[in-house]
Amino acid sequence: MSSISDKKTTGTVFSVQKYSVHDGPGIRTIVFMKGCPLHCAWCSNPESQAFAPQIAYNSNNCIGADKCTHCLNHRADGSITVGDDGKIRMDHDMVGDDFALACVCPGNAIIVYGEEQSVDKVLRRVEEDERFYARSGGGVTLSGGEPFAQPDFALALLREARRRHINTAVETCGQAPWAVVESCLPFVDNFLYDIKSMDDEKHREKTGHTGRSIRENLVKIKEARPGVPIRVRTPVIPGFNDTVGDIEAIIEFVKSLPGEKCEYEALPFHRMGQPKYANLGRTYDYADIVKLDDELVIEIKKLEEQYKNGQ
Repeated sequence: MSSISDKKTTGTVFSVQKYSVHDGPGIRTIVFMKGCPLHCAWCSNPESQAFAPQIAYNSNNCIGADKCTHCLNHRADGSITVGDDGKIRMDHDMVGDDFALACVCPGNAIIVYGEEQSVDKVLRRVEEDERFYARSGGGVTLSGGEPFAQPDFALALLREARRRHINTAVETCGQAPWAVVESCLPFVDNFLYDIKSMDDEKHREKTGHTGRSIRENLVKIKEARPGVPIRVRTPVIPGFNDTVGDIEAIIEFVKSLPGEKCEYEALPFHRMGQPKYANLGRTYDYADIVKLDDELVIEIKKLEEQYKNGQ
């Protein structure tokens, strides 16, 4: 495929985040892509799950109906009303995909998650920080959502990034056809790969899929490119995989992988994505859970250290 064709390939992006230091080596720019085959209830990026752009409303940014009535005038069908606090209330089902609402809101309380962008447009944004990548060993990280859920866009982005000598990383849940992963594999410099549970039925119940093909894809990646750096990550979720036994089982699987040793990281549960659920008119299932048990966190850290030290 030519560079000209790759540059013109488009996909749906909902955010480009600069100066990240947690999603691959060095200082990185993260390209968040829409769409994911999993539907994890704890997802910190709920705006990434649907493939199509979505309307969202952040009441904190609403300047009040006493000062502005643009959205009320735009929608006179009862889908937008005024609450007791003087701020608007939105019926997301009625509003649907009326993206013009975002254009009439002067306070940016109404926004659209998701925009079709070309590979060239995305990478021009990434290239703005080339000097930071050169000094830190950073680059671009494709995230989401699930990058491989937009296979043509992901491949074109990775391939064109390679042409421009930009280090690449992919943050993936691993739920993708192997043919898609395989086509992208030569252009990926680093993987951040989620393994959420070794219990397939529990995995299916909480995400919509078993973890079987996710594990199989990771094995195939290691067989095809045994030296590619991979950081396996597990989000530790209350009531799902929050036992020492759950984490031990995952670590034993990671130990069994062929090729060079993977890094491993357990990510403690957090609620930082909770406000986005309200913005999308959705219910957050973990609103009443504050954090993991402190003793559990200590035990998991011990398991991480033991793995790191070859025990």
